[in-house]
Amino acid sequence: MNATTAPTLAGQDEVARIAALARAGGRLGIDTEFMSEGRYRALLCLVQVVADDPDASDGTGRRIALFDTLEPLDATPLAEVLADPAIEIVLHAARQDVALLRRVWSTEVTNVFDTQVAAGFAGQGAQTGYGNLLGGVLRLHVAKTASYTRWDARPLTAEQLAYAREDVLHLLELSDALHARLEAKGRLEWAREECRRMEGATDERDPETAFERLPRAASLDPRSRAVARELAAWRERTASAEDKPVGTILPDPALVEIAKRKPGGVAELEQIRGLHGGHLKRRGGELIEAVRRGRGAEPIAREARGPGSESGDAPLVALVEAVIRARAIEAGLAYELVASRAELERIVIAARRGDPEPDVRALSGWRRELVGAELEDLLNGRRSVTIERGRLVVRDH
Repeated sequence: MNATTAPTLAGQDEVARIAALARAGGRLGIDTEFMSEGRYRALLCLVQVVADDPDASDGTGRRIALFDTLEPLDATPLAEVLADPAIEIVLHAARQDVALLRRVWSTEVTNVFDTQVAAGFAGQGAQTGYGNLLGGVLRLHVAKTASYTRWDARPLTAEQLAYAREDVLHLLELSDALHARLEAKGRLEWAREECRRMEGATDERDPETAFERLPRAASLDPRSRAVARELAAWRERTASAEDKPVGTILPDPALVEIAKRKPGGVAELEQIRGLHGGHLKRRGGELIEAVRRGRGAEPIAREARGPGSESGDAPLVALVEAVIRARAIEAGLAYELVASRAELERIVIAARRGDPEPDVRALSGWRRELVGAELEDLLNGRRSVTIERGRLVVRDH
């Protein structure tokens, strides 16, 4: 396919052809289009792949294929490529794509190289979008005209197909450029380590723990929490079975109020705001049964928490943040990759109390190599901070 030929959907025979090219080249670029509106789980609608092809007729050295995943498709050869640790899988903002592919194609996705993550180690922003990254790294401009169109409607338009093809057209070229920058900075293995976190991405939710995400769940008493768990688990299973958003089954505020009031019959449900006639007519009995199960279950105590932050912690958190920012700037990294404020607070609190270091990202892996060990020494009095010639300097005692 050359640059002027209108893209078309690939057939079943192209699956094995692209898989073979990926194995020969040691990598595969992939992107997806999906629809999540009005559903419990996102619907995978289209998969775009790109592989190195020395014999490409258009002279690009790449072969691109667009697969309609709403039509019957045996994706086994591509699924096997995704699961092969010897083949690098190149994506941008990989988490949702990996979760979808793992679920729909029943495969693992290994050896991920996420160009968005990699960009954060190459001096770009940690959340840089694909179009902006192409512009910043390759000086290319891509149109995003079809990003919010109906990918579940058929037939797909020529505009949608062109958009989908363009999303992977330069993906491997971008990966090459980022690899080169990261190797020059000595940060390629750090980026790979961070990309491995994407491999376990999932969009599956545990019904038994769904209540923990409810607004105001922490304010519920132990018995109400037990009822909320049953209600939320019932809601998740119902939404999954009917493929509907959980909020259309039972809105969050109504669920929390039901958990508080623990109604014993449909008449009591009618007094709760947020429940319309359809809820009561179709699901009233199931709601009351979930409440009954919750009332008979063991109360769920709030999670025990140690002492929180104190007023004197704020300056220490600011100091730790300053050290991290300084090290991130020196290393040419996006600061957001290194640590969150919540992690810094946990580090400071543990140091103040003399507790073992907390299990946070900032104290493990490449982050520990960059600054984690330094933070521990600083908070335990083994190092100090000074300003020299306008720069922050950390010195051993």
